[in-house]
Amino acid sequence: MLPPMVTRMREGPNKPDEVSRGASSPPDPMPWPAAAMKFAADAMFWWLDQGATREPANDKPELPWTTPNKVALELSTMRLRDFSQGNSGQPVLICGPYALHSTLIADFAPGHSVVERLQQSGLGRIYLTDWRSASPDMRYLAIDQYLADLNVAVDEIGAPVDLIGLCQGGWLSLVYAARFPQKVRRLVLAGAPVDASVDSGLVRLVGSAPQTAFEALVESGGGIVRGAHILRFWSQASDIASVLQRNLSEEVAADIELQARFTRWHDETVDLPGTYYLQVVHWIYRENRIANGTFTALGRTIDLRQVRMPVFLLAGADDEIVPAPQAMATASRLGTPTALIESSVIPSSHLGLFLGRRTLATAWSLISGWLQADRAVPVAARL
Repeated sequence: MLPPMVTRMREGPNKPDEVSRGASSPPDPMPWPAAAMKFAADAMFWWLDQGATREPANDKPELPWTTPNKVALELSTMRLRDFSQGNSGQPVLICGPYALHSTLIADFAPGHSVVERLQQSGLGRIYLTDWRSASPDMRYLAIDQYLADLNVAVDEIGAPVDLIGLCQGGWLSLVYAARFPQKVRRLVLAGAPVDASVDSGLVRLVGSAPQTAFEALVESGGGIVRGAHILRFWSQASDIASVLQRNLSEEVAADIELQARFTRWHDETVDLPGTYYLQVVHWIYRENRIANGTFTALGRTIDLRQVRMPVFLLAGADDEIVPAPQAMATASRLGTPTALIESSVIPSSHLGLFLGRRTLATAWSLISGWLQADRAVPVAARL
């Protein structure tokens, strides 16, 4: 979910048929897929020329969390949030996505919260990486800094942890598990992009757009990738009811409030360090380093065959960001025995994997039971 998507670009700041043609006009949309990639890059450059350097103002207080929690640790990249209901039991760490939207996606609303579902299923010690929106002094932070702080968080909680990676937090969790296999007991990857050799619209877009387009996006924000700028190019989820997997009425106050909360969460984006952003674009989507075994994390080359702990892969059959074949392809790259790999492809969009009421009641209940099962391989046997 890092690079801009073509669908929103087709609308542009003004619809193409509403602006005069010429140097100040956006490029004409072209048919997908033959020329859409070129249009994506051209549209990005056009929009940057229209004043993308202006910083959006956001004076609203942050949306409240659904589940009671406390900040256990303040780090340069994150706040480690503690949702625990006690001090005993196996700790679970949710590695939230660090892309366009905030990690509130893991605890969005009653009935639409991964944290809530895990608690209701009997898990008592739950933590979450609440990634900070990048400030100017964070512009040079790289992937290694996020892995290092993730490692600090795990040590604070107490290894080994059960690690759950959501979307972009999935590849980060997988890299961490390969780098520190003794610190992860079980690994869950939900809607996680790992193998860029498997076709997806996002992989095609990044591969076809020139690197200079992404560099210009970073430069326009003074070294920061502004989430509000990316949102202009992104395909907005228009069917909130479909994402949340429930019927919503325009006459029921609770439903109106829920829709307003979703719209506000969707529109209030996070900013990313330019260095981190360009590394993700180039290393993961262009060079496919994680899957190819050429990704270096904290001084060591990552070998996914070192991931031998039990793994659960969750994918959405209707996922428009990380198609199910891409999410499932991760299994063949791991060192985990086939018998210890669980997978589930469910009817869901990408956001529905984390916010959908049906998905939470079924798939995440299944994951909760799997995390509490006694099939885990002892740490010593994995080393």
